[in-house]
Amino acid sequence: MDLRIFTEPQQGASYDKLLTVAKATEALGFDAFFRSDHYLRMGTADGLPGPTDAWITLAGLARETSRIRLGTLMTAGTFRFPGVLAIQVAQVDQMSGGRVELGLGAGWFEEEHKAYGIPFPKEKFGRLEEQLAIVTGLWETEVGKKFSYDGTHYQLTDSPALPKPAQRKVPVLVGGHGAVRTPRLAAQYADEFNIPFASLEDTSRQFGRVRAAAEQAGRKSGDLVYSNALVACVGKDDAEVARRAAAVGREVDELKANGLAGSPAEVVDRIGQFEAIGSSRIYLQMLDLDDLDHLELISSQVLSQLN
Repeated sequence: MDLRIFTEPQQGASYDKLLTVAKATEALGFDAFFRSDHYLRMGTADGLPGPTDAWITLAGLARETSRIRLGTLMTAGTFRFPGVLAIQVAQVDQMSGGRVELGLGAGWFEEEHKAYGIPFPKEKFGRLEEQLAIVTGLWETEVGKKFSYDGTHYQLTDSPALPKPAQRKVPVLVGGHGAVRTPRLAAQYADEFNIPFASLEDTSRQFGRVRAAAEQAGRKSGDLVYSNALVACVGKDDAEVARRAAAVGREVDELKANGLAGSPAEVVDRIGQFEAIGSSRIYLQMLDLDDLDHLELISSQVLSQLN
């Protein structure tokens, strides 16, 4: 079971704070540092000092880390043209020595589009499908050959399809709760399927849909990695769990029902339940980025048991 750290910087985090968390992620033995791709805070957080851009952040971290994987859950398809995104991700992959992964989603948070003047198209899923086809198609085109695409939303003509990532294949993540189109896209384009903030029952059901879609598409269902994103709130005792829950404005019982909360032993047991239904990777949503002791506890008392 891989444990990855997943941050939500739009809630309030500077680049320097993200760098500190990423370096701790690497030092404490976690597999990867991922971040969301949002420009506006959600809920009651103040969002200060303001948003950071996902791929600019990852470019900086690519040069400041040496081992951990780096990526997004999920890059918003509404923010970037697919050809530009392919260039950005390939460049950051080169800068990291081949440690980048691309989670790509349709985009959903209309308020942040209004706040920063970003178009918010009504038809987003069709755009996402074309984006996946274009980004992967550009990377797969042999050097010296051209790539063209004539879609409903995007058209590319005689692209040199450069630059290339350092990796032979950048892992692509597709995720979500959709019952039909999401599994189909994952089966066609994804190396990993991720379901965010889902129960065991919903996870098992969605994994089953993706496996079936993969087999229908002519792939082995086991070719994909299956993963969860879950909020983490771990404490050495009940008082510490309650303190950490209060710090992020959540209730302990709710976190235990919908995430990974409680003592290290409780969390290890809960992770084992997700592993039993096919999950091999957990993205730990860390909502208090000032609490590095939380990371250390998870590393020493949870990650150590899983390994």
